[in-house]
Amino acid sequence: MKIAILSCFYPFRGGIAQFNANLFEELGKEHDVRAFNFSRQYPDILFPGKTQYVTPEDEAVPIEAEALLDTADPFSWGRTARAIRDWGADLIVVRYWMSWFAPSLGWVVRHTGCKAVGILDNVVPHEPHWFDAPLTRWFLRGLDGAVTLCEEVSRDLLALRPDIPHTVLPHPIYTHFGARLPRAEAERILGLPSGRRTLLFFGLIRDYKGLDILLKAFDLLDSRYQLVIAGEPYGSFDKYRRLIDEGRDPASVHVFPDYIRDSEVKRYFSAADLTVLPYRSATQSGISSVSCHFEVPMVVTDVGGLRETVGQAGTGIVCEQGTPACIAEAIGRYFDDPALQEHLLDGMRAEKQRLSWSRFCRDLAAFADRL
Repeated sequence: MKIAILSCFYPFRGGIAQFNANLFEELGKEHDVRAFNFSRQYPDILFPGKTQYVTPEDEAVPIEAEALLDTADPFSWGRTARAIRDWGADLIVVRYWMSWFAPSLGWVVRHTGCKAVGILDNVVPHEPHWFDAPLTRWFLRGLDGAVTLCEEVSRDLLALRPDIPHTVLPHPIYTHFGARLPRAEAERILGLPSGRRTLLFFGLIRDYKGLDILLKAFDLLDSRYQLVIAGEPYGSFDKYRRLIDEGRDPASVHVFPDYIRDSEVKRYFSAADLTVLPYRSATQSGISSVSCHFEVPMVVTDVGGLRETVGQAGTGIVCEQGTPACIAEAIGRYFDDPALQEHLLDGMRAEKQRLSWSRFCRDLAAFADRL
C-alpha cells in the first residue's frame, strides 16, 4: 500500500514529530510510505515556546519529507493535495490535535483522491475556544476513518461525528530514548543530591498540566523528597518560580527550564523514582509512554484518558481528586508500599510488550484496509 503521512516532521521538534518519525519508519517496513511536511506549521505569534524547530543541539530523527503545506496559505493546500495525488497514494494519514489545522488538513484530505484516516490526539483541545467544534466537525467530515489513542477522545469524536468508522489504538511506547543510566550517574550529571525520594515533572510546561498543583502538593511532603522540573515553559515561568521561592524547601526543587534533547531524556527518568502528571485536562500523554519505557511509575490525576492509559494499565496511581492533598497522599502511599511499587513495575513491563510500534502500525493498516 502507498501511504502518505501529512503532518510535522524534521525540522519541527516535539512529541508529535517524534511520534511521526516512529510511525514513518515502522510503516515503511511493510509499505511504500512518503512523508509530506509543513512548510509552516503555524505563525510564530501562535506558538508560545521558544522555537518550533530543531536546533543544532537537538537529535531529532531527520526524516526525508516534502515541506509543502503552509497552514496559513490556501494556495499551498492545492499544491499539497496535488503532490499526494500525483504520487498515487492509496491512503493519506493525517495527525490532528488542534482546530488551527482543520481548514488546511480538511481541504487536503478532500482533494487527494484516496482514503483518508486521521490520528486524533485531541478532538476537544486542552485550552478550548468557541470555534473549535465547528472547525473540527468540518475536518472530520473529510475523513473516511479515525484512530484515537484512548476512549476519552473516541467519545469526543462521536459527539461531533457519530457515523465515522473509528478504532482505538493506544499510544505506543517510545523506545528511541535509549536505556536507563545508572541512577548515581544520572544524579551526578544533573547535580542532584543522592538518597532522596525524587519526583519528576517532565515535558512542556503549560497551564493545563498543573505544575502549580504539584508544587503545592510538594509543600505537603517532608524533607525526604526532592522535585525535578524538566521542560520548556510555554509562557511565563514567573508564577511557578514564586510558588517555589515561597514554598517549604526551595533548595529541593530543581528546575531545568529548557527543551530537553532526546539524548538527555534518559538522565531525568534515570534519576527519578516517580513521575507526576497533575494535569487539569488530558487525553492521553506521551510523557506516560516515556515514563513506561524507563519503568518509572506514575501518579496522575483522573482526567481525560489517564485513568484508562495509566490506571487501568497498572502503571501508576490515579488520584480521585486533582488537589494538592490528594496528590501528596498518593505520592506517600507509593513510597510506603513496596508491594504497590512491584505491582506497578510489573504493569509497565507488560505494557512495554503490548504497546509496540509494530503492533500499532499493523492495526492501523488493517483498519484502513477495512474502510
